[in-house]
Amino acid sequence: MTFREYLNSDIVRLDGGMGTVLQGRGLPAGEYPERWNVTHPDVIRDVHRAYYEAGSRVVSTNTFGANRLKFSAEELEAIVAAAVQNAKDARTAVGGGDRYIALDIGPSGKLLRPLGDLDFEEAVTLFAETVKLGVKYGVDAVLIETMNDSYETKAALLAAKENSTLPVLVSNAYGEDGKLMTGATPAAMVAMLEGMGADAVGANCSLGPRQLAGVAEELLAAASVPVLLKPNAGLPRAVDGRTVFDVSAEEFAEELGALVERGVRVVGGCCGTTPTYIAAVEQRLRKLTPVPIEPKSHTVVSSYTHAVTFGDTPLLIGERINPTGKKRFKQALVERDMDYLLSEGIRQQEKGVHLLDVNVGLPEIDEAAMLTAAVCELQAVCDLPLQIDTADPAAMEAALRRYNGKALVNSVSGKADSMAAVFPLVKKYGGTVIALTLDENGIPADAAGRIAIARKILATAAEYGIDKRDIVFDTLAMTVSADERAACATLEALGTIRRELGCHTSLGVSNVSFGLPQREALNSVFFALALENGLSAAIMNPYSADMMRTYYTYNALKGNDPNCARYIEAAATFATVGAATPAAAAEPTAGSGLQQAITKGLKERAGEETALLLKTTPPLDIVQNEIVSALNTVGEGFEKKTVYLPQLLMSAEAAGVAFEQIKAVMPAGESRGVCVVLATVQGDIHDIGKNIVKLLLENYGFEVVDLGRDVSPETVVQAVLDRRAPLVGLSALMTTTVPAMEETVRLLKAQAPFCKTMVGGAVLTAEYAACIGADAYAKDAMEGVRLAQALTNET
Repeated sequence: MTFREYLNSDIVRLDGGMGTVLQGRGLPAGEYPERWNVTHPDVIRDVHRAYYEAGSRVVSTNTFGANRLKFSAEELEAIVAAAVQNAKDARTAVGGGDRYIALDIGPSGKLLRPLGDLDFEEAVTLFAETVKLGVKYGVDAVLIETMNDSYETKAALLAAKENSTLPVLVSNAYGEDGKLMTGATPAAMVAMLEGMGADAVGANCSLGPRQLAGVAEELLAAASVPVLLKPNAGLPRAVDGRTVFDVSAEEFAEELGALVERGVRVVGGCCGTTPTYIAAVEQRLRKLTPVPIEPKSHTVVSSYTHAVTFGDTPLLIGERINPTGKKRFKQALVERDMDYLLSEGIRQQEKGVHLLDVNVGLPEIDEAAMLTAAVCELQAVCDLPLQIDTADPAAMEAALRRYNGKALVNSVSGKADSMAAVFPLVKKYGGTVIALTLDENGIPADAAGRIAIARKILATAAEYGIDKRDIVFDTLAMTVSADERAACATLEALGTIRRELGCHTSLGVSNVSFGLPQREALNSVFFALALENGLSAAIMNPYSADMMRTYYTYNALKGNDPNCARYIEAAATFATVGAATPAAAAEPTAGSGLQQAITKGLKERAGEETALLLKTTPPLDIVQNEIVSALNTVGEGFEKKTVYLPQLLMSAEAAGVAFEQIKAVMPAGESRGVCVVLATVQGDIHDIGKNIVKLLLENYGFEVVDLGRDVSPETVVQAVLDRRAPLVGLSALMTTTVPAMEETVRLLKAQAPFCKTMVGGAVLTAEYAACIGADAYAKDAMEGVRLAQALTNET
């Protein structure tokens, strides 16, 4: 039986933790576990064998952190080769049979641009090197796990799919709020990963099985592939210098078994779990048969934070990021005035659209480069899903490759060359595609001709492995000034496709009125007729009061607006807002200034506003009244979960631009604040959390000394003594590196008792931090800022 056959026919038994088991076998604090494949192969083989004997049918190679950021090319190959061989030897020792080996791939430890310093393609290359070695030495599958950023997850999956034909299982690390560190919900991750062809999707690490039950339920509700779950053995704490977890093997097995009964198909354990836990799970699973996987029919797109589902409530797609008929927008594209484009996106989001259309097609620019830049920059300041709108397949691929989520693609048609160009891209990168009901013969005048083209498109999509749920039909609104029956044909085709083909629909509504006076009147009535005929989404101008009035009224009358709440909220603007002209729509919103530029993450505008303020306002007043005030607004939103990490970081970067202008006019030394030393502890190369805290602390006026990652306790202590720093922040992602954190805290208390320590990281809790002697625990970056302010005030 192949691994893929096993995956699709049975409850898949994975193994448990490796790092925490190796700690129990003597792995020293700060030492890379991956090196033990070469230096202690007998120990690694014994761990694998113990898992096989406990009931695991799949063991993961000891390669969680094996990448070129930690090891040279030569050492990386030696580690992966030894890791695979150790697993093979263990499999042979238990009799072989239908047992499998998965190449384990963990996160790089870096944030990707624009939030961090690792380029997306660099990340793909980084993961690809490890994947190629796993294939070379004979693994059966790839397990990508503990990813807490959707963008890095995409890079890893792309690397696996482009460099192997192996089954790929993808698992993310969700927090207590049920989201990834960068904000993605389980539904958003399913949309992206399943669209890209992941063979299983799931969750691991961070929490115990009971705390991950809600995430598992969300994954099951969204996924049409097997759902994976590898919880921790509860939460960690320190006892007599050892890391222990608070969920017993029996409790773990019972809770995991209950989730298998609800549909989870791939199970194992993460931090704190051992062969004893896996044996208990196997005992529990013997009584169970796999719950059949139910294919979902949802038509879904997603951003880096959330999924948007086509359904009974129509969706609005903002049309304003498009140069057609917009002189100022064309100028912005030619001049690469990205802040103008970003502002347009933000304003449309504020108007209530659900998606943004992004079209930058001008003959005088490099469309592929500009479209990719626009997509990346928009996603840094706006969490709406995007519609990638281009007729150029090269530009489409470039943007799809870098898009963080599952995009709406505009468009494909019934032309053979169009389908041959677009469908492979949708299949590779994932996406829901707008399908235009035209072909080589043009646009049929009647509904029957358009419906026939729709059927042809569906049949061809199926040949590429694309389900009809990922096709949204545009039956093409044509101007009634040229054909009085044009609107009727469009509406008839739209209704038939929705009812008989079971597909969702979209329209560029305003085309119907081209060449006629008072276009808003025609557009809004046609919009209402289309909605009543089953229109799922409209590409429209959200500044049009008539269109928005029609939308909110329709939803209130159709029962899509509980208690008419959204209608009542919108009604206040009906009498005061007229139809927006392109020029009016391009004007900045009221209240623009430095605070708005920072809260929206607009770096160029933040610099411009700061330069203006410096002409009339003392620098320190700008810092306190404008910059810190704006950061507090964003920070409070982050703490309330209304602002996500990417938005927080882009606001911090905008504030950083403002600070640089202020520093340039302040006397030397006047801008220096309280010194804080930051470090990722010895043996840990994951510095995402530390870098986020650094950025925020600097913007709140602290002087930060960043020692980097894999920093010895002695180096931290010396840095504190050299600068007489009153505060140290320590970060660790891996359970195997927490002892190094504990040793660092111990040395600081002994040699620098004046210095306070705050700690953070995915494996820590407040109780655990207290056990290792830290003065404070920060659950996230903003809490780190608040604690730094409080602790340094104390000292």
